[in-house]
Formats: sequence, C-alpha cells, structure tokens
Amino acid sequence: MSITIEHEKRCKEILGKALDVFIEQGFENTTLQKIADRCAITRTSLYIYFKNKKEIFNYSIKQLLNDLEADIQTRNKNAEQSYTERLISIFDCIVDKIMENQRLLIAILDYLQTLAGNNCDPEKYVRRRTIRLRHILSSVIIGGKKKGEFRPILIKDINEILYGLLEAAVFRITILQAQSGEDIKHAASVLIRRMANC
Repeated sequence: MSITIEHEKRCKEILGKALDVFIEQGFENTTLQKIADRCAITRTSLYIYFKNKKEIFNYSIKQLLNDLEADIQTRNKNAEQSYTERLISIFDCIVDKIMENQRLLIAILDYLQTLAGNNCDPEKYVRRRTIRLRHILSSVIIGGKKKGEFRPILIKDINEILYGLLEAAVFRITILQAQSGEDIKHAASVLIRRMANC
C-alpha cells in the first residue's frame, strides 16, 4: 500500500512541475526531456508514471477540473441559499478559478491551437472536458424552475448564455489579460437575477 501512495505522491509532484513547464513553454514547445529535467529525473523514469506529454497535460487539466467541480458541488449543495444565489455563487467561483489559472489556460489555448492545426476538432475536446460543468449549471437551473424560483425558460438556452459568458471570461483573462473578472461576474449576476421570479 505504501508503494501505491508513494507512486501517487510522485505523480502529483510530476504533474505540478510539468504544469509549470507547459505554462512557461506552451504545449508545442514542451518536451518530455524538459519535464524530466524540471522534475530532476531521467526521461526513462518519467515513462514509469506517464506515457507521453499529452497524457501529462490531460492529467493536469483533469486535476484542475476535479478541484473546480468539488468547489462547485459544495456551493450547489448549500441549502441555505436560494437557487438564484447558488447559481451566482457557482458562476463567481468559476470566474475566480479562471483568474487563478490564467497561465494554465493560456497553455490550454496553445494546445487547442495545436489540435486545430492538426485538423482535430478543438470544440469536441473542450465539450468533452466541460460536459460535467454544463450538467451542473443545468441542474441548478432545473432545481430553481421546480421550486418556482425561475421564470419559465428553456434550460438549454440559459445554459448556453451562461457558458458563453464563461468563454468570454476565458478570452478576456487569457488573451486580453484582464486583471479582473468582476465585469463578467456582474453581467452574469444581472442575467440570473432577471431569470428569477422576484
């Protein structure tokens, strides 16, 4: 059992250091050798933990999304808040995570450009990674509708609008290097409050 724990611990260390390399170099310029050098191990040793740089990169993204999902689920289960407040809180949490992970998101955008350049569909990649997020947003909207808290609305439409605002937040924070996501958070709050039956 201690061998498994040590293996997992070493994987996390490698992921943390590899993430720094991806952030500094971008996906395309990152090599397994650069990751191994940062981790102070041989490239051969790196293969014990991961098959290739794509697998390391995907694990890094998965770790970020798992952390985000845990935060969102905690906010979603807060029965003391109305569905309106929960949805605003969840949206704010996501924008804050985008701010905190600006450099990682720049590396992800670099990777998506690489996919597009290789005739792969970056939208398919993003949808696969964010489907759970979309599901959580929908479940909060559905819960609010059932409680009579939200006006009759098409869940798919409002979900697309909120998700579009999140995409705008990613664009502003990564490409335009906005120093704050407060304007997007405010816009989402106004939209969500307008949905409510107040």
